[in-house]
Amino acid sequence: MMHWGNNGWQWGMGFGWPFMIFFWVLIILGIVYIIKMIAGAAKKDETPLEILKRRYARGEITKDEYDRMKDDLLKH
Repeated sequence: MMHWGNNGWQWGMGFGWPFMIFFWVLIILGIVYIIKMIAGAAKKDETPLEILKRRYARGEITKDEYDRMKDDLLKH
């Protein structure tokens, strides 16, 4: 028969679950971090002209602004 007295089982079992939860939280956060790094790396390969096209497509800038900025980018 198991006794839950001062033989060490009480503390070992009591701290086991919190450490296991902490371990799995770290594993999940690590996976999320790696996925974000991979997704972020794909966005960094965007050229200034692609960013300009996206801004124009979203309606953030007018046609005149787009043409002026595009000419400026292509000159340099």
